[in-house]
Amino acid sequence: MIRDLLLKDKELFIAMAKEFYASAAVAHNVDVCNFQITFNAAMANSPFIRALIIEAEQKPAGYALLSFTYSNEAGGMVVLIEELYINKALRGKGLAGEFFNFLEQEYPSAKRFRLEVRKDNKKAISLYQKLGYQSLDYVQMIKDC
Repeated sequence: MIRDLLLKDKELFIAMAKEFYASAAVAHNVDVCNFQITFNAAMANSPFIRALIIEAEQKPAGYALLSFTYSNEAGGMVVLIEELYINKALRGKGLAGEFFNFLEQEYPSAKRFRLEVRKDNKKAISLYQKLGYQSLDYVQMIKDC
């Protein structure tokens, strides 16, 4: 089951976000204060974010953070999968595939689904390719403020 993050999920979300950012799936750690800011934005129903809890056997198994943008290149709305975390003990059981099926059903008018993955995360890349994702030949650049 995949559901929206609830107020009661605050500690769960923060704990999972800490695990995600301590993993090899990300390039660097972030300030843990950001987890609270993100939680607050999700609870305030920001139009820029959707936070989801992924459950298996009625227990929390992971989370996902989505953000939304418009792309001229894609010709419409883009759903950005900002973060996808599945508890290590539950990986390889089809939860990520279920999540991506959910996304496509939830956002049928999206013109593109986009995500980032580290080049050395071969398992994730393999999964994403099996699901139809392709690499873009862009260099990501950021300026933090």
